[in-house]
Amino acid sequence: MILIDGKQIAADIKDEIANQVRKVIVGGGKAPHLAAILVGEDPASETYVRNKEMACRQVGFVSSTYRFPADVSEEELLETVDFINRDDEIHGLIVQLPLPGHIDNQKVIQRIRPEKDVDGFHPVNVGRMTIGLPAYVSATPFGIMELLRRSKIETRGKNCVVLGRSNIVGKPVSLLMARNEEPGNATVTVCHSKTQNLAEITSRADILIVAMGKPEFVTSDMVREGAVVIDVGIHRVESDRTKSGFRLIGDVKFDEVSKKASFITPVPGGVGPMTIVSLLINTLKASKKEIYG
Repeated sequence: MILIDGKQIAADIKDEIANQVRKVIVGGGKAPHLAAILVGEDPASETYVRNKEMACRQVGFVSSTYRFPADVSEEELLETVDFINRDDEIHGLIVQLPLPGHIDNQKVIQRIRPEKDVDGFHPVNVGRMTIGLPAYVSATPFGIMELLRRSKIETRGKNCVVLGRSNIVGKPVSLLMARNEEPGNATVTVCHSKTQNLAEITSRADILIVAMGKPEFVTSDMVREGAVVIDVGIHRVESDRTKSGFRLIGDVKFDEVSKKASFITPVPGGVGPMTIVSLLINTLKASKKEIYG
């Protein structure tokens, strides 16, 4: 079994990005600028945005965060999106989801200019990705593809099973795995909570990508010997084995499944570190107008 070290791969990519930014600055250009909108005080969202700010500093990006209370009006939020859209000094914008119930997530996402939508959630970017045009790919699927690419895992002609059909992970990663590119060219099956004979399907997978949102859902009997297992899930559970009283686990029962897998991502330290790095890659592309010239 080979552990796919997302933390190390993310660090390598940050070094590559930082080198590119230094060259831009030396050449008289401006550093990429990534802005985030954060509504409310959700701890997970706070942590994500804080990590985003730190990653920007590490690679030489400019980072801005627009913070609002949970009761901010939808109109005020949309006005801020419009303001950022008009600011040519800001290359990328993310809106931290989920938003409070009185705000329409899709309305806010669709207000972002596609060329600044480095999260890859705007319908224009989703559509362009779907038909194979250059687009900003959403961060987690992008990160998964980079893990496969940099780990030199063969995907051509392989049987790939994706557990989960969310717009954020399951749907886009299934399209990316099926596209006529490398990595890609896999035969893809998408499973979900209503799928019958699930273990029978997953046990035939050469590559199993798990994004079900259920702690330790995948057990060893659901995985074939020698499969590549990508665990997207992350859950905080109580533990008497740590000082904090908590530990992080994924959607895969790691202790069991790792004994059968040829490659596997750990939790933490697998897919997670790649998410913010993917945002950095997209923002760098935005600053260079590589997708929308």
